[in-house]
Amino acid sequence: MDKPASVQSVNGGHGLAPITRETVNDKVYAELRRSLIHGMFAPGETLRIADLADRFQTSTMPVRDALSRLVSEHALEALPNRSVRVPVITLDRLEDLSRARRLIEGQVTLLAMDNLTADDFRTLRTLTEDCERAFVNRSPDSIRAAIELNHAFHNHIYRAAGSRVLTPVIESLWLQSGAFVQKAAFLHDEKQDPAGTHHHWALITALERRDGAAAVTALNNDIARAFNLIRVQFEREATEGQTAHG
Repeated sequence: MDKPASVQSVNGGHGLAPITRETVNDKVYAELRRSLIHGMFAPGETLRIADLADRFQTSTMPVRDALSRLVSEHALEALPNRSVRVPVITLDRLEDLSRARRLIEGQVTLLAMDNLTADDFRTLRTLTEDCERAFVNRSPDSIRAAIELNHAFHNHIYRAAGSRVLTPVIESLWLQSGAFVQKAAFLHDEKQDPAGTHHHWALITALERRDGAAAVTALNNDIARAFNLIRVQFEREATEGQTAHG
């Protein structure tokens, strides 16, 4: 399997690279999609067509088209003023995405297990080690790099399943939860928590042993860890808000 491309540097705070004229619409869409999956936009953040066109160095039409496609994929929400935003955090949305990811990704992990080779496990170890190093620096850029490495780790496993039906479903779930993953990563940074890659190591060990139950448990723990961090923060902020207005 191909190794993941190196993590791109973050430009203008969001890692958006200028787009060439060739297949502009598709490239703008792909770049925005990548940025959403990797959590380069925050929950509730408004995306303005003119600003994005300036960053991409394109006209507004490719941006408008890309945003429309992403709204149809439920990765973005259309607002009454014709702008769009990243969906805001709600407890219902957190629970729904967490449940869906655990169900679908758990099954795809089981499908991938028998197809993983020694080369795949070497790649998974390298990605996990790189992710750990990225978290050590704790700068915004390094944390974003860790998010991309985390995605590359899981995607490497899922690609081994060879499912043309389930892989796009997972991509859609990651597209919808990227902003939440970003928030969880920065919550870890704020709290000086470890990178949490122990779940990756447990998953690698279980997959090498062809232990499906242990692999699914490790994966579920990894997914739940991020969503639980956001849930606790969300509930704390809600309580503080009620106290301030009470």
